[in-house]
Amino acid sequence: MRVRVATVCMAGCFHRSVEENRRHVMKLLDLALLQKPDIVCLPETFTTVTVNKPIREVAESVPGPTTKIVGEKARAAGCYVICPIKTNRDGKIRNSAVIIDREGEVLGIYDKVHPVTSSSDYTVFEGGVTPGSEVPVFDLDFGRIGIQICFDIGFPESWQELADKGARIVFWPSAYNGGFLLQVYAYLHHYYVVSSVRTESSRIIDPLGRILVETDRHMNVVYRDINPDFIVVHYGFNYDIPEQIMKTYPGRVDVRPHPDDSHFIVEPIDDSITVEQLQKEFGFESTFQYHERHRKAYKWILQGKKPPAQKAAHGNRSPD
Repeated sequence: MRVRVATVCMAGCFHRSVEENRRHVMKLLDLALLQKPDIVCLPETFTTVTVNKPIREVAESVPGPTTKIVGEKARAAGCYVICPIKTNRDGKIRNSAVIIDREGEVLGIYDKVHPVTSSSDYTVFEGGVTPGSEVPVFDLDFGRIGIQICFDIGFPESWQELADKGARIVFWPSAYNGGFLLQVYAYLHHYYVVSSVRTESSRIIDPLGRILVETDRHMNVVYRDINPDFIVVHYGFNYDIPEQIMKTYPGRVDVRPHPDDSHFIVEPIDDSITVEQLQKEFGFESTFQYHERHRKAYKWILQGKKPPAQKAAHGNRSPD
């Protein structure tokens, strides 16, 4: 299923009240929704940035004022929205990303697992935020997503957990751009990474770490059509596969080469075509499967034994 993913950037435009910050970001959301996306991501705690009030005065219930406004817009557009705000739930303040579904209802919440310290002795975090305790995934109608928030970028185990749980897109609302590390996570785990930041550059990054589109000082909203049903493939045994797919399904499957990495991405454009179908038809496996076959063989060799033969999808094709 092709999905239009949109992200926005505050570009350093902050205000002194929750209402003003909300009003500004809602204008950006309105512009994003005009592009008819399936999902939009907003920046980290966008309502409270530079608001000089105690955290308990600005944190919101869920549902609450911001999720109500965002919900109305999401319902009208038939779009998911990731709405990151400070929340007050069960007497605890959290840095949260609330997922609003296409009907305008709260589908789920991710609470930032790694809030950054705001005291020199590491006893207070983000002015009184309680860390989240789980790294969940969320099944939307187009696929499985995960969320990380800002300082979560420094904890690789959370990104690995999302990969282990099958996330196909990871959204990263943040206070800052994030830099190269977001591309590293996309490459290592072969999922899309979508950032939405308060600074200069919100980005959509492909599963081999390439920036597909990003905001700048002239454009604070960008989007890209992607298919969460994709596969990353190593060229080993598969050098002729891209051309075969392009000849058989011209204009219906996006095959993106990354020769420097010895990889390519296969991503259907036509919704009637699936990666599973293509794998069966042309006989190829993912890079992860290719690496795992090597790991299995190495274990036998290191025990001084001959590895048992493996039957891979590529059959007896040449590896070169």
